[in-house]
Amino acid sequence: MSGESEGCSMKRREFLRWGLTAVTAAPLVWSSGCRFHQFGHVVEGDQSDMVGSHAAGAETYNALIDESMAKLLGRQEAACLPAAYSEGALGPKRICFVCVENCSIEEMGDFKEQVYEQIDTQILQAPMFEPINRRFVDAALRETRLRPDALFLPENMRMFSAVLEQQGQPFDYLLYAKLTSGTTEKNHSTQRDYLLTLEMIDVHTGRYDKESAKVRKGYHKTRVGKWRNYNPFTRRI
Repeated sequence: MSGESEGCSMKRREFLRWGLTAVTAAPLVWSSGCRFHQFGHVVEGDQSDMVGSHAAGAETYNALIDESMAKLLGRQEAACLPAAYSEGALGPKRICFVCVENCSIEEMGDFKEQVYEQIDTQILQAPMFEPINRRFVDAALRETRLRPDALFLPENMRMFSAVLEQQGQPFDYLLYAKLTSGTTEKNHSTQRDYLLTLEMIDVHTGRYDKESAKVRKGYHKTRVGKWRNYNPFTRRI
């Protein structure tokens, strides 16, 4: 009987050990399974963009582009229209969009190319303006071995313009886009002000125009951080 009792005790211990192991391992198996799975969905056109938790994203860049481009092109069209009618030249003015310069604290990643394409598309949709194809612009910069910021020198500008004219791509304006940021920290919360500045230069007259748009964004370590720093009592008057 003692042998049978010891055998039953061993079986019970083995059973309990196996059960404890299974119960302990189950959450690990579940969590590891979730870790390696990712799900996606299509965001509909009327749905809001996802707000980035650590850096600027679509909700920031789209707003900056839309506001700054609307202001700049609207003001330029209002200035060009009377002169165009008086001169009898109603053809679109050609804009050479040179670059997107990132001077913010964050890396733009793949958004840099997207910002360029969005601005270029908005120029194309403006009735009084027409963009120079980017491939021509990049080819001219490579041939002249010039950086975008070097075009402000008259000699460099003449060289760059001559190359584009040889390609059948004369232009009337240079356009630069520049992204900057300013960071304010308070305990475990951070506010970052994103500023997109557009600079347009008339290559015939040297006249200079500038427009910008700002988006302020808060980042918090905890959910209550937003309420502590941006509750109704902290609103500007």
